Amino acid sequence: MNQKLTHVRGDGSAQMVDISAKDVTERKAAATTVVTTTEEVTAMLAENSLAKGDALGTARIAGIMAAKRTSELVPLCHPLPIAKVTVDLEVDTPKPGQVLITAEVKTTGRTGVEMEALTAASVAGLTLYDMIKGVHREAVITETKVLAKSGGASGDWSRA
Repeated sequence: MNQKLTHVRGDGSAQMVDISAKDVTERKAAATTVVTTTEEVTAMLAENSLAKGDALGTARIAGIMAAKRTSELVPLCHPLPIAKVTVDLEVDTPKPGQVLITAEVKTTGRTGVEMEALTAASVAGLTLYDMIKGVHREAVITETKVLAKSGGASGDWSRA
């Protein structure tokens, strides 16, 4: 792999990439993260019985809001007109005591939405941790990754 980093100038300083010459295309990305807690906590999530309220719904909304603000959080990201964001939380998936968070983002623009999908999944995970920390401070957020992307000059890609 002998590619140069697009966000680094020749002198090593950071730069925002010029996307003005890129074609406007439909672009999509999906990302995921996993929150590992206990089976007792995931039962509480499924029953919506946490003292703080609807943890899954709150995490979903937080993820959606975060996707729309990615360029404010990640310094070299372009602000994008987000067309759609979905955030899904699956309790006891992939294993008992875990919550799988999947975020999908769509836009029509000159650059991809991988960072927006990662931000949505990450902030949903952080929010879920905030909601459950009163009953399980040892919960862990792991496995944050891009699952797939489509659109743009580099075409489609998905994790095998």
